[in-house]
Amino acid sequence: MDLTYKILLHKEPEGAYTVTVPALPGCVTYGDSVDNAINMAKEAIQLYIEELKVKGEDIPDDSDTLEYSLKLATA
Repeated sequence: MDLTYKILLHKEPEGAYTVTVPALPGCVTYGDSVDNAINMAKEAIQLYIEELKVKGEDIPDDSDTLEYSLKLATA
């Protein structure tokens, strides 16, 4: 089964990154660099999915989600 997840990386003041997975509420992890944060996100998602399977719950993903970033200039 192929699953797709959008991850959001937020740079913290100390330089590390907080990662959230919008499709998986409460799935949050951290990494010292972008690469480390992405690897940590993969692990967190896998663990989250395993827990959903154990509970017999549906496994959501972002395969049908389109994403756009808008940059707006304000006066």
